[in-house]
Amino acid sequence: MEEDSNIRFTGISSGLAVLLSDNKPKGRPQKSRLISYCDGIGDHSVERTLEHIFDLPHKSVRPTGLIDVNFIRSILRSQIPRFQQENAVDRKRDGLSIINRGSSPSTVVIDSSSVCGDMKTIRNPLIVESQTVFSSARANACVWKGKWMYEVTLETSGIQQLGWTIISCPFTDQKGVGDSDDSYAFDGRRVNKWNKDPMPYGQSWVVGDVIGCCIDLDNDEISFFRNGVSLGVAFDRIQKMNPENGYYPAISLSDGERCDLNFGARPFKYPISGFLPFQAPPISRDYANYLLGCLTRLLEVQCLDKPGSAYFEKLRRLKRFAPLKELFYPISHGIMEELFDVVNSSEGSFEYFAWGAIPSFFLGIFGVQEAHDCASLDQVLELFLEFPRSDSLLQHLIRALSYGCKVAPLVLTECPYSGSYPYLALVCYILRHRAMMVLWCKSPDFEFSFEGFLSLKRPNKQDLHCLIPSVWWPGSCEDVGCESSMMLTMTALSTAIDKIEEKHRELCSLVIQFVPPAIPKELPGSVFRAFLQGFILKVRGTENKMTTSVVSNNSVVVSLYTVILHFLSEGFKMEGLSGSLKDIGLNLESDVGFLHRPGKRKFPLELFFVGDGNCAGVRRIGGGFSNHAFNSQFSEEKAKVVQWDEGGMDDDDTRITHSTMKKPCCCSNSVNDVETSKHGIMLTSGGFKGLCAPVPVRSTQVVAMFNSSNHDAGIVDQPSTSNQSEAYSGCGFLQYSESRTSFNEHSLDVLREEELLHMMLLLYHLGVASNFRQAFYYMSHQSQSISLLDDTDKQIREKSCIEQVKRLKEARNAYREELVDCVRQCAWYRISLFSRWKQRGMYATCMWVVELLLVLSNSDTCFCYVPEFYLESLVDTFHALRKSDPPFVASAIFLKQGLASFVTFVVRHFNDPRILSADIKDLLLHSISSLVQCKDYLIAFENNKEAIHSLPKALLLAFDNRSWMPVTNIILRLCKGSGFGASKHLESSSSAHFQVLLREACCSDETLFSSFLNRLFNTLSWTMTEFSVSIREMQENCQVGDLQQRRCGVVFDLSCSLARLLEFCTREIPQVFLLGPDMNLRRLIELIIFILNHIISASDTEFFDMSVRRPSQYQEKTNRTMILAPLVGIITSLMDAHSDSEHKDLNDVVGVFASMDCPATVFQCLLGYNWSTVLRGDASPSKLRKLEEFSSNLRSRAETVEHGVIGNYEEENCCCICYSCDSDSMFEPCHHMSCHGCITRHLLNGQRCFFCNAVVTNVVKLKPRLGSQGVGAESWTANRDS
Repeated sequence: MEEDSNIRFTGISSGLAVLLSDNKPKGRPQKSRLISYCDGIGDHSVERTLEHIFDLPHKSVRPTGLIDVNFIRSILRSQIPRFQQENAVDRKRDGLSIINRGSSPSTVVIDSSSVCGDMKTIRNPLIVESQTVFSSARANACVWKGKWMYEVTLETSGIQQLGWTIISCPFTDQKGVGDSDDSYAFDGRRVNKWNKDPMPYGQSWVVGDVIGCCIDLDNDEISFFRNGVSLGVAFDRIQKMNPENGYYPAISLSDGERCDLNFGARPFKYPISGFLPFQAPPISRDYANYLLGCLTRLLEVQCLDKPGSAYFEKLRRLKRFAPLKELFYPISHGIMEELFDVVNSSEGSFEYFAWGAIPSFFLGIFGVQEAHDCASLDQVLELFLEFPRSDSLLQHLIRALSYGCKVAPLVLTECPYSGSYPYLALVCYILRHRAMMVLWCKSPDFEFSFEGFLSLKRPNKQDLHCLIPSVWWPGSCEDVGCESSMMLTMTALSTAIDKIEEKHRELCSLVIQFVPPAIPKELPGSVFRAFLQGFILKVRGTENKMTTSVVSNNSVVVSLYTVILHFLSEGFKMEGLSGSLKDIGLNLESDVGFLHRPGKRKFPLELFFVGDGNCAGVRRIGGGFSNHAFNSQFSEEKAKVVQWDEGGMDDDDTRITHSTMKKPCCCSNSVNDVETSKHGIMLTSGGFKGLCAPVPVRSTQVVAMFNSSNHDAGIVDQPSTSNQSEAYSGCGFLQYSESRTSFNEHSLDVLREEELLHMMLLLYHLGVASNFRQAFYYMSHQSQSISLLDDTDKQIREKSCIEQVKRLKEARNAYREELVDCVRQCAWYRISLFSRWKQRGMYATCMWVVELLLVLSNSDTCFCYVPEFYLESLVDTFHALRKSDPPFVASAIFLKQGLASFVTFVVRHFNDPRILSADIKDLLLHSISSLVQCKDYLIAFENNKEAIHSLPKALLLAFDNRSWMPVTNIILRLCKGSGFGASKHLESSSSAHFQVLLREACCSDETLFSSFLNRLFNTLSWTMTEFSVSIREMQENCQVGDLQQRRCGVVFDLSCSLARLLEFCTREIPQVFLLGPDMNLRRLIELIIFILNHIISASDTEFFDMSVRRPSQYQEKTNRTMILAPLVGIITSLMDAHSDSEHKDLNDVVGVFASMDCPATVFQCLLGYNWSTVLRGDASPSKLRKLEEFSSNLRSRAETVEHGVIGNYEEENCCCICYSCDSDSMFEPCHHMSCHGCITRHLLNGQRCFFCNAVVTNVVKLKPRLGSQGVGAESWTANRDS
């Protein structure tokens, strides 16, 4: 039976020890004397039970007749001397001096007289924030001997300098702690320690980190701890101090930075052995802990009386203590009365216990893992609530639990019940009691603690190494076991995140359904709405302030977005609610989420104008909200309700909705099935059955009506009054149980699903989008790092020089370390952002919002009111979903099966004049540029009526100084593979259909195409000039810097793309260059000669190729062939068109080349260039023969010019700009003369004379002189539109 002596029962405390022997000496505390194995003997006496509960020696409690509260308290008070003796050792605090600045003599606070700048205490006890560029302050206490520490919890993670200083250290608006010889600091943002000069030290910190600042004056050292882990000794041999001049805790914060200081008023989160807090703990600390231990044992013993408890099942053959049914009240109340007397007895003890022993006690009772001991917790709560003095204590308890959520890190070995889960599970159960919910909502810290509960601490680089110890990526040569190990790790962490998110939803559900005891009575959702509005205003204030830090924890924004997304996508389902919260009576008839409901949809425009401040200052599509045009129509538009049928803007044959046979991607069978991703994570589209009640679904009659008819989308004018309840019949209120009509009478006061959607989009814009961008940055960087690593391995295998191999191996180690970090970062974002149900909800959100915007775009006035963040959130969400890892669905059905209307929207509005913001237009244009790069998405554009009808012309219009790059990428993608030297597989991925449409658009509108061609010439000329300057600078410096190389490579790629566009124009529309005035032909040939002179004549070919090749690119991928091939294509296309044309009066291509003094040797270089890497057996060799013929003709023509066959123009009548034509035109009014071609080209880009800068009002074409006759003239007005 010896082995049974070590049995322990999991639960709240250390468990119940079961001893089966009775051989312990008398007179000593019998902590483990719970049960004795005595067959045939009855239950232990009441005295023995009390001895166990109060941890008293055996037989120290004598038999008594009456056990009441006074008797229990007398037993407890008899133990006080024992704890006073134990606590006397901790009271020795030599070497500390606290200066009384109006507070308690033993309270350590920020010394207001030391503040430099503007540092405010924004929340008690000591959460401070800097409200100027740089603020510094020190505490009102100093130390000169011993070991001391204080803790700083980071509310933000920007520039903060935390440490120690002496009283004579000067603070300024630019210098703070650590910026002088007599102060020392640590800054985790810049990962430096500061003592006049910075030096690398420590780790980067994140929001929620607890930084321990320790000073050891016995050994003259200063060290710092991050979450209890030592960062090493930062400073040694610091100057010894005397009592009159000790070291003060001090901090310096940049603008907007915020932190929570703890000098010992609360128990340290991570106490360091041997170091003392500045504030001594209450003298009654140990006694209070003893009382809570007695209460714990009382509950444990009571559990043995319950036949259904786990204790009873395990101990059913053993004898139990005396029944406590009659004794529970006096024992429990005696303990509680004594506890409250102790808590209120000494100054500062209330907060100390509320943040230390009380939360630990509650967590111990409830349990940190499932299954939780709910029955015991209910008893404890009822017990506390019986005492009026408990209200403030319980409010502090909730705030302490909120703090625990904020600082709790994920620990792999504790998954899935890791991180903030224990605190969230406890508070969610506590708040099911209405009295506790009322206490929390009345607390002045309600919003602050709510944010804390929604926090999810993000790991830094070192944390990720602990969370994901084994790393694997596709194609890696790591140990085979790393892949399976990483899969298991990802699964464990994903489950832990899911558990936390489930509790976030449960907590928000409780707040949504809570009806505060106010008069007049409020409706469910009012508390949650008020919190959301206040939180959004705070985040927007931070955004507008444009500080370097984020005042509100970004993880709170993500958590709120995730909660609302789940509510709208997966529906509400609330189970097992206790108290009055269960009686709210939400509709439980449907599990269909708001975003997935079929049939008619509605959206009240009043959400764009609500006076809660969320929309105040938000930019609208049509400009600022204060615009006069808006104000004149405010009342009329506010009352409108937008109505449309789902999918009503799609074609009948391609329409896919939630009510059609074929479902959208978010609801198709291939998505609903539970899948296991390639990373080994179990994924399910249905999400978790959160503790939320479903929002009522629309009636089946509405769905049937949609199936039987196809209503056109429209906007219905209906005032939002109680008499117009039909206007909101489909809005899906979060209903209150008393009566349905009450909602219609207070429609503005009800938290509607459309309002949640509105706020969710704003939250995405404010904080969620940046997380996705960061995730995609790491994903892209991971791909680049893999390429660099592979390229380096290839070079190591090919190199024979030992020194080169050594350098390559060093570079490889650096690349590998960077890659490993990227893999871990990508893994973190994958499990925190790309859950399957989130992807499903994001897809449905895109469908809902794009349909809403398309309906609103049919009305100019309504469309102008739409906030810009609707468009930004739609586009960002769409691309976040498109690029997600693992992918949501295959690209072939991503647009086709639900989001075809997105193509319609971006094509229709990327050049919409009603959209005033150029950034929004760029966003839509870049979306098109990204989508057409994929063949599957390009097919969606080819099948879209809006794209076919308007895209080609809109692209030509959008080619301007701002948008020419994305337009170039789009047109180039549509024409990919059709130029000289392009491979066959690229041709198969181009769009022949759009090439025809582009040609037709150019031919049908000569003015538009002329303007486009002029901008194309100017842009290519500029990029080639920038490129040549960059090459020249690098050659002069004899080195290639990373930044210069990157810039040079980008400009070169852009030049190649623009040259390909010109090649397309000469191939498809050669008549623009061959017919009529030769201005376009001359400009084209000038560009060709300019490019060839810089490319062909480059003295160092290897240097040129190295300059344009970006990191991770092989030599065969980037070289001068990329720019020379389109030039050959341009020349041969012009020659082909010239020979095939039936027109006789064509411009002379060879003659124009010859007139520009173009050396034939340049074309000989083109002919001698090695084209083998690009010609792979296609028709391009015939074009080279055409180029050879052209070169021969040019050489012959040049020789003819040299022998004077062609007469020269009179020198005095020659154009002084081009020196090749007569000066046959004159500016008015300045009368300066030049040739008509130069003047026409100049007037395309300006209306001033290029000689005197006078404004040109007219251009006069001069007739040639005929003997003695006068000069005739014909006049025409300059085209000012060009």
